[in-house]
Amino acid sequence: AHDDVRHIDWNVTARMQVPYVREHQEDREIAAWFVVDLSASVAFGSGHTSKRQLACSVVTVLSKLLSQHGNRVGLMLFTGQDRAHSVVPARSGRRHLLHIVHQMLQAGQTSIHDKNVQTSALGPWLAQAQSVLKRRSAVFVVSDFISEPGWEQPLGELARRHDVVAVRLLDPLERELPDLGLLTIRDAETGELKRSGSAYERPQPHACFIQSVADDLVNEGGIMDLWVREARLFKYGSGTGTNFSKLRGEGER
Repeated sequence: AHDDVRHIDWNVTARMQVPYVREHQEDREIAAWFVVDLSASVAFGSGHTSKRQLACSVVTVLSKLLSQHGNRVGLMLFTGQDRAHSVVPARSGRRHLLHIVHQMLQAGQTSIHDKNVQTSALGPWLAQAQSVLKRRSAVFVVSDFISEPGWEQPLGELARRHDVVAVRLLDPLERELPDLGLLTIRDAETGELKRSGSAYERPQPHACFIQSVADDLVNEGGIMDLWVREARLFKYGSGTGTNFSKLRGEGER
């Protein structure tokens, strides 16, 4: 077989006065790292599967597929702390894969029962991952990306050095709240309680609101204001009834 002229190393050839050809050897082995967010917000799940369980499943399946081809797999777990909860060096083998799964399950249980919950800080976590990963790797960032702002730049810096794949954990209720009227929602990480803005926007299906009306024509809570409130309820699919006991006829007390 003849050597391809495109592979000639002209610098070495000119120096040695003998043709030298580069031989390229493909490196098929690459380390894969999982940067996994197991903070309090990931514990949420409206159905049978929480985002934390989904994260464990994703890491387990991908780790098994990668290790079958001889690739080494590493893990960085974050549970809402400033630093990584645990770092598992990149290795291969079935026992190592089971160790990764055990670490995720154990970290998930710890974060559930941890009363000193901290808000997610995805930016510092990604910066720490960049300092730990010295060689070019495939990095899977598994998170719901519900975090303090400013994580975009560290993610971009990580992607310039490594092959980064972002896996977003998402629950259907995080896209759209159910029609249940006025809701009180608790922030899983800060513990702060918040109420939905208006019961009119997401009324409970087939609900019937009993409204009162003041003995007034144009002011708030009066007759004309009742028309607006009734229209809102009808628009969003609920019914309404009105208590007219406060209204008085002419000369009536």
